[in-house]
Amino acid sequence: MHPTIRHITFDCTGDPYELGLFWSELLGRPLADDDKPGDPEALIADPAGGPALLFVRVPERKTAKNRIHFDLRPGRTRAEDVERAISLGARVIADHTRPDGGGWVTMADPEGNEFCVEREGKREEAD
Repeated sequence: MHPTIRHITFDCTGDPYELGLFWSELLGRPLADDDKPGDPEALIADPAGGPALLFVRVPERKTAKNRIHFDLRPGRTRAEDVERAISLGARVIADHTRPDGGGWVTMADPEGNEFCVEREGKREEAD
């Protein structure tokens, strides 16, 4: 038997509950019922049984680019999901949208963790 991924963990210097709320709203998945502001960690379970997202308070700040990040397929248009993420507290790092509609937008969550929003629909190999 092989190991499985249980959690994808985000370190944060702020309130893990607050960062968890950002991702909860962005992804449309609830935080665990027993999580509350000020807790040292917060959890978003995957209803399909995949890895949960775990947010854990750490003392050190983020100092470099993530070596791993999420590529999100929009639930609406890419532009709408980028605007929605901004309204929740994210910021745009770089817009790699091409004239043909391909590409992606690189963003950062409130703690600076990078993620990308791809174009809507089926992702093509060229992206």
